[in-house]
Amino acid sequence: MPNSARTSEQAVLITGCSSGIGFQSAITLKEHGYNVFASARKSTDVKRLESLGLNAVELDLNSHTSIETAVAQVLERSDGKLYGLFNNGGFGQAGAVEDLSTDVLRQQFETLFFGWHELTRRVIPVMRKQGEGRIIQNSSVLGFAAMPHRGAYNAAKFAIEGLSDTLRLELRGSNIHLSLIQPGPIRTQFRDNGLVHFKKNIDIDNSVHTEHYRTTLARLEKQSDTNRFTLEPAAVVNKVLHALQSPKPRIRYRVTTPTIAFSIAKRLLPGRALDRILASIP
Repeated sequence: MPNSARTSEQAVLITGCSSGIGFQSAITLKEHGYNVFASARKSTDVKRLESLGLNAVELDLNSHTSIETAVAQVLERSDGKLYGLFNNGGFGQAGAVEDLSTDVLRQQFETLFFGWHELTRRVIPVMRKQGEGRIIQNSSVLGFAAMPHRGAYNAAKFAIEGLSDTLRLELRGSNIHLSLIQPGPIRTQFRDNGLVHFKKNIDIDNSVHTEHYRTTLARLEKQSDTNRFTLEPAAVVNKVLHALQSPKPRIRYRVTTPTIAFSIAKRLLPGRALDRILASIP
């Protein structure tokens, strides 16, 4: 494990820091002595992060220019070094596959896949030059267990898993380690953001899935999360710390009971039996 003198020199860039996992990661890593660069899409969130004493940069994963500018700013303020990248920013588009327009699906991939890919490509040469680095991808239980009416998010997370597995193999011998974190339900504003995209992009009243959508709306609009398996963002941050600090970080970190349970079920159950379980999830 790196000592405190070492971590104080290690710059880490985190995306999606306006709230939830990204925000808690930025705060916690700073407390552990890392030189944290917390990024957010909106300038108002960047100013709020700065007011908390964090190095903050504006970064929109949908914009090539924004990604290029943000990386340049981070490297300028970190003496050209970057030890860690935590790809976390994004949103979840709900809706049945047949109700997703190609443009809406493309928007999901632009943020959760292409944006992450471009950002990762820009930092790998820096890590290769310095001879070390850690790349952490915040995937999901939905990155290996497909659930109904989550097709866009499933597809993007499955793609991240495949791309990350390939990249990890290609980074062998470079001293750049890549880890995937697979959270299940975490108490964040992710549901609120998903609700906005759901209402905007899905024609709820003119679909064969209308009844299910109304149930989904009722669930998303609840003021509190009653799922007993839901954990706080700190559960994910603990895995981020391990991935940054361990001499041999894990390939995958499974967070929450549902993630662990589904990973076991996918290995042991026949496909149709698993389908029956997954299809019953609201």
